[in-house]
Amino acid sequence: MKRNWLISAAIVVVAGCLLTFGYATRQKNSGVNITAVGSTALQPLVEAAGEDFAGKNLGVYINVQGGGTGTGLAQIQSGAVDLGNSDMFAGEKEGINPKKLVDHKVSVVGISPMINKKAQVDHLTKKQLIAIFTKKVTNWRQVGGADLPIILINRVTGSGTRATFEKWGLDGAKSADSQEQDSSGTVQSMVSSTPGAISYVSFGYLNKSVIAPKIDGVAATNENVISGKWPIWSYEHIYTKGQPTGEVKKFLAYIDSEHIQKTLVPKLGYISIHDMKVSRDENGKLNKVD
Repeated sequence: MKRNWLISAAIVVVAGCLLTFGYATRQKNSGVNITAVGSTALQPLVEAAGEDFAGKNLGVYINVQGGGTGTGLAQIQSGAVDLGNSDMFAGEKEGINPKKLVDHKVSVVGISPMINKKAQVDHLTKKQLIAIFTKKVTNWRQVGGADLPIILINRVTGSGTRATFEKWGLDGAKSADSQEQDSSGTVQSMVSSTPGAISYVSFGYLNKSVIAPKIDGVAATNENVISGKWPIWSYEHIYTKGQPTGEVKKFLAYIDSEHIQKTLVPKLGYISIHDMKVSRDENGKLNKVD
């Protein structure tokens, strides 16, 4: 009887030790949740890099949400999230104080107009592109295409992709009123399935279901962005409120590492920040990169 009592007591002690160890381990690894919000153009890269980083760092979780550049900048400025994803410089966005934020450029994204195949147009001049988006041209036959009404599809106001397209694709002209969508994926799907539709997306969302027209004879390619020949591009920024620390700092360094810049970045349709032969500041000034 005494022997059975001793065995039972030993089991209780061992179980208690295991529970204590398990709790301590859980506490140690339960850890760190990093939330990133903003640009849907940048979202695929941050998601993929986040999964890769979390797989190598036990207890770290990267939660990535869209919502657009405006949302990302507003959320990081308020301190509601850890990372604010943006297609534009913070100083370009009304209501955002860039002095409170730290800019981390993680890649470059080319942006291209895309046209429904039934329009039968695979090249445009910059002047024609502007005329289409300001509704001075309303039928594809006016630019050498099919006799088909032009249907504009815009990104929502506040979208970094829209701001970049209007600034560099339309030379600062504002697109005419039209239906708006807040997701790059939704816009791509709508253009591919709507006869006569035109919109714009980052290169990563282009595929054979739509036409990416040449503009003034220049094709929408990574090589032309890198060299500066294709003007419609933007940096992909991740903003932090103040200098990052801890796992957030490690995650940003991981995205900038050769491992991510040489694998996930090109695989997902982005351009490595380290490959660019030109740089552009917030005012649009281009400089050659040695």
